[in-house]
Amino acid sequence: MDEFEEYSRAEEPGKREKAGLWGAAIGLQKVDGLKTSAYLAETARRNIEGEISMAEAGRLIGAYYRVKEVREVAAKTRTDEADIVAQRIAEILAEPTFSFAPASFIAIHGRLFRGIYKHAGRIRDYNITKSEWVLEQDTVRYEGADMIAATLEYEFGRERKFDYRGLSQAATISHFARFIADVWQIHPFGEGNTRTTSVFAIKYLRSLGFGIDNKVFAEKSFYFRNALVRANYSNIPKKIYPTLVYLERFFANLLGGAEFELKSRFLLVGLDAGASPLVPPEREQAREQVGEQVSGGPGKFVLRLLQALKGEMSVLEMMAALKLGGRRNFLEKYLSPAMALGLVERTQPGSRRSPTQKYRLTEKGKALQSAPAAQ
Repeated sequence: MDEFEEYSRAEEPGKREKAGLWGAAIGLQKVDGLKTSAYLAETARRNIEGEISMAEAGRLIGAYYRVKEVREVAAKTRTDEADIVAQRIAEILAEPTFSFAPASFIAIHGRLFRGIYKHAGRIRDYNITKSEWVLEQDTVRYEGADMIAATLEYEFGRERKFDYRGLSQAATISHFARFIADVWQIHPFGEGNTRTTSVFAIKYLRSLGFGIDNKVFAEKSFYFRNALVRANYSNIPKKIYPTLVYLERFFANLLGGAEFELKSRFLLVGLDAGASPLVPPEREQAREQVGEQVSGGPGKFVLRLLQALKGEMSVLEMMAALKLGGRRNFLEKYLSPAMALGLVERTQPGSRRSPTQKYRLTEKGKALQSAPAAQ
C-alpha cells in the first residue's frame, strides 16, 4: 500500500509529485527486505507539505541516527540504511539533471550508499552469487569481476546508438526492458544493485520524455527485482529459459497504464507456462506497425476487445460484451495488452482505482476497430 495515498488526490501538483517520489523511494527498500521507520514517514510528510526542503529532510534523518539509542536499535533491523537511502533516492529523483553514462550509473550508487557500504560507488573486484527464492534457491550468473567495466561500456554504448523513433509503445517497452535487464545482470556492486538500477531506470525514462507511475515502484518493487532475475536466468536441463515477459509487464504498467497483475508468486520457475511477450520474436520485429502486432497470436484477443468496446465501458461491461467470466484472464489477455499498445485508455487516468473507472478507444484504437476479428 502507498504510504502517501492521501496525496494522490491533492489539489497541488507539487504535493502529488513529491508524495510519488517518496512512495517509490520507500517501496524500493523492499527489494532488499528492508523497512523504513515511522520517523522517515513523518519527515517525508513534512517535506511534502513544504515545511522542510529535501536537503533538510536528509539532515534530520542523519541527525536522528546519530543518537546512540536509536542507532543501536536500528543496527538490528537496518532501518537506518532503509531511511537514509530512501531519502537519498527521493532527493535524486527530484533533481532534473541526468547524464546517460556508466560513470553516472556508478555515481548514483555512490550517492545512495555513502557512509553505509565501504564499497559505495566502487565496482566490485570479486565474483558473486545470490540465492533466489524465485529460482528455488539457485542464482543468476552475474558478470565476472574482471569484465564489469568493459561490459558496462558496451551496454551503454549499444543503447546510446539505439533509435526509438518509429517504435510502437509495446516495442519501446520491450527494448527498454531488455536494456535494463542487461545492465542489472552485470551487477557491478557488492550490494545495492537493484536500488541503483531502479533509480537510474526512472531517471533515464524521464530523460526520454516518459511520465512515471510511481505507485508501481512503490508497491511492486519486489516483483521488479524478481522480474529482473527471471529475465537473466536459464536452466536448460529443466527447460527454463530467460524471459522478459514479467519485466515487460512491469514497465507496461509503469509507462503504458496497463493493468497486468504483478505478483511474485507467478514468477516462480516452472509456473510461467503460456505467458506471452508484448511484441513478436526478434525476427518479426521489423514489422512494427500496430495492425501487424495485433493481427494474430495473442493479438487476436486485442482485436476482439477493440470490436466489443463501444463508447465508454467498465471492466465488467467489457467482460460481459466478450462473454468472459475470468477477470484476471480478461486483464492479462485483453485489456492490459491493448493499453500497452496505446489502443485503449482510461476515462479517469489520474485515479486508476476509482470505482467509476471506465475505458474507451484511443484514436489509434478507433482506426483499428474495423479490422477483421481473428477467429
